[in-house]
Amino acid sequence: MSTPTREREDESPGAIIGPDRLLAFGDAVFAIAITLLALDITVPGDLEAGDLGQALHRALADIGAYLLSFVVIGVLWLSQHALFHRVARLDSCLLYLYLALLAVIAALPFPTRLISEYGDTAAATAVYAGSIAAASGLITAMTLRLLVRPGLAAPGAAPRRLRLAVYEGAVMVVVFASSMPLAFASPRAAQYWWLVAIPARAWLSRLVRKDPPSA
Repeated sequence: MSTPTREREDESPGAIIGPDRLLAFGDAVFAIAITLLALDITVPGDLEAGDLGQALHRALADIGAYLLSFVVIGVLWLSQHALFHRVARLDSCLLYLYLALLAVIAALPFPTRLISEYGDTAAATAVYAGSIAAASGLITAMTLRLLVRPGLAAPGAAPRRLRLAVYEGAVMVVVFASSMPLAFASPRAAQYWWLVAIPARAWLSRLVRKDPPSA
């Protein structure tokens, strides 16, 4: 009776692809998303020489949004690599969570464009914050899956380190999700609130480094 069960498990979507191949696919999605961010930085092609400076000044909002999203995507990319370093095998839940993450990452140029053109509005700020909270939440959910199903984790993936990774992801979710209602009171205050994630993540990273490897 155990053999058919094993066969059904092996036929699950998560069993037909290895973590390395899935991560390579994800790296390509992250790279394309960052490339699309850069393509939004443009100036009109028919400018007079004297108008170029003004056009570059107007492009500062696009550059700022690009840099913000580049940093955020970079952090998410590093987080997914840290996660996959702890994954020994996939199941359907991990696979679908990761595909959902890639869907959010691939769509990030849209909220980035919103924040560059309508950064002073509550709607654009809330959409951007919601996108980052969703991406962070999906990575956190994948880490939780490894805690719930230790058989999916690599042998060296200590539960304490996985819990710390969950806390680190939860910080991003809480900071960006809590900024959404704040945006309707003050979009600028909500955007400054995002900076709270930097010291919080740095503090948690120090905890990870201090955690003994055998823990």
